[in-house]
Amino acid sequence: MMERRTIEPRPGWQRTVEEQGLVYPLTRYPDDSLRPYWDESAYYVFSLPEVEALEAVVEELHAMCLAAAEHIVRNDRFADLGITDGRLAALVAESWQRRAELPSIYGRFDLRYDGTGPAKMLEYNADTPTSLVEAASPQWFWMEERFPGADQWNSLHERLIEAWRRQAHLLPQGPLHFAHSDGDELGEDLMTVAYLRETAQQAGIDTEALSVEQIGWDKLTGRFVDERLRFIRSCFKLYPWEWLTTDRFGPQVLDTLDNGGGTGSTCWIEPAWKMLLSNKALLAILWELNPGHPNLLPAYLDGPRELALTGGYVSKPLLGREGAGVTVHEPGHAPVVRQEACCYQALAPLPDFDGNRVVLGAWVVENESAGLGIRESSGLITDEYARFLPHVIL
Repeated sequence: MMERRTIEPRPGWQRTVEEQGLVYPLTRYPDDSLRPYWDESAYYVFSLPEVEALEAVVEELHAMCLAAAEHIVRNDRFADLGITDGRLAALVAESWQRRAELPSIYGRFDLRYDGTGPAKMLEYNADTPTSLVEAASPQWFWMEERFPGADQWNSLHERLIEAWRRQAHLLPQGPLHFAHSDGDELGEDLMTVAYLRETAQQAGIDTEALSVEQIGWDKLTGRFVDERLRFIRSCFKLYPWEWLTTDRFGPQVLDTLDNGGGTGSTCWIEPAWKMLLSNKALLAILWELNPGHPNLLPAYLDGPRELALTGGYVSKPLLGREGAGVTVHEPGHAPVVRQEACCYQALAPLPDFDGNRVVLGAWVVENESAGLGIRESSGLITDEYARFLPHVIL
């Protein structure tokens, strides 16, 4: 039943969503024009059975990803993920083995779905997913104002609070720091972290805010400290693990990594084992373990194989966000194997709704489906110029 419908935007919509935490409602384009990122000139409609079926798909995919992570660790396949540092691989493996002792909150699947065939997994960002604020808050208030009495695939706020409440006992003593990067010019990272901090506070957790750039290193004690020189015993960071472990203080991150064994000094959220799920190599390993699964696309690490001659393929860097480095290869052309490590995934063009290419962002909190955010783009790749549209269950 998935359907796109047009509607007149609310008067003063920009100010409204900014007051609800979406301080980046516009996107600046290369021609220096500003166009809506939050786009309420249209919305998507789903039926309740449709959403219930998608929720089941998301939870099955999440379980399959956890099984794939177990396979990677048990069979020492870290090199397939580009993790060639033996020490880092050992720490990620330890993090996985101790995952029940480590706080882990959320992730976002990107799905191809057009309302007819089965949803297809495009990727899983389980380390630093964004577009959370708009999915959890402004979208819900939009529905309440425009469609009172309707429903939405959206229990994000309540589930996040409950997740923090359930996992609070896993946190070391002292405040939980929430860190974003000052390099974020739009404010998206800042507001995502601020929103997650708010949900933690509502769960009764003592918190502090700072930027990654404000985190210091105390040589005398061998610990990370905040701007007030207090030890950072736990920290939620919207900062990818591949940056955290390779930056200037990467060795100190590994030296002080608390994997739940009580030997380290800093508990990072999301934990190090999430590196297994936010790497595009996961897509190929999933296909290897579950060949022919209706919710997966064929994917390989050594090249496009038969995809070059059949339906085409997309090559994706193992680590990348917002479509960076992704290339689309139509069928019938000679296969292209890139020098950098990539995942070659079957081409499944995003569905076209009135000239708009649509991807579903399905949220997972802990191990359960928790909500939906929809992004539209003009081309086949969902990039930084994508638009966010609300949805409703009717």
